Amino acid sequence: MRYGITMFATDVSMDVAELGREAEARGFDSLYLPEHTHIPVSRVTPPPTGDAELAPEYKRTLDPLVALAAAAAVTERLRLGTGILLPAQREPIVTAKAVATLDHLSGGRVVLGVGFGWNADELADHGVTMADRRAVCREHVLAMQALWADDIAGFTGEHVAISPSWSWPKPVQRPGPPVLVGGGAGPKLFAQVVEYGAGWIPIGGAGLGEAIPQLHAAAEAAGRDPASLEIVPFGSLPDPGKLEHFARIGVTECVFRVPSAPRDEVLPRLDEWATLLPR
Repeated sequence: MRYGITMFATDVSMDVAELGREAEARGFDSLYLPEHTHIPVSRVTPPPTGDAELAPEYKRTLDPLVALAAAAAVTERLRLGTGILLPAQREPIVTAKAVATLDHLSGGRVVLGVGFGWNADELADHGVTMADRRAVCREHVLAMQALWADDIAGFTGEHVAISPSWSWPKPVQRPGPPVLVGGGAGPKLFAQVVEYGAGWIPIGGAGLGEAIPQLHAAAEAAGRDPASLEIVPFGSLPDPGKLEHFARIGVTECVFRVPSAPRDEVLPRLDEWATLLPR
């Protein structure tokens, strides 16, 4: 099992390049960063955390691809993940090139965690409804995968139309960086995971003992090898018992959460979590 970290990287939290360097030095395998393009002041959608008010870091989130490029420049082996990117809120041609460029410059270290989005206000400003967000996300990812894989690529769907085109650089990872699909367990989510995903990136990890067999059954029904799917619980607060449980049920990577805070608060947590890594 691999071990990573995630932080809500902002303009007032610990510098991402330094965070990546410090994480790699402590033996972590990956760094994942989230995305919010913006947060409308309107509050049609309540915070997903159950809090009365949205945490301040949601308003200040860095662009994950730009921030991960900074981390890539000062690390050698750290996997560079989005946890999660919001493809429904992104133009797929430009995003495909940005992801491919990051994979090219980092020597093939990108992991693309994607999700559908929970904030109706944010989605609406991108011209996407809550009802359509899964379908838009799916087509944007499929279009990006075509641009990564094929010398001449195009895509036609209900929400995306790309004429046959050239798009370089190609990612180092072929046919493209692994795509981990986020969301709550269930048939709709697992259908998308097995269609275009390399695995599943659930938040936290509660209920995985029951959910992983359901995902594996969906993979078998679709003709995919269940053992090929990555299971990456994300934003976990770990302890030895939880990690032993994760390893036993087939988790491939666990991503620990560190606070969105300055270095003096983040580094002690990194040190704490590093004691849980196998030596």
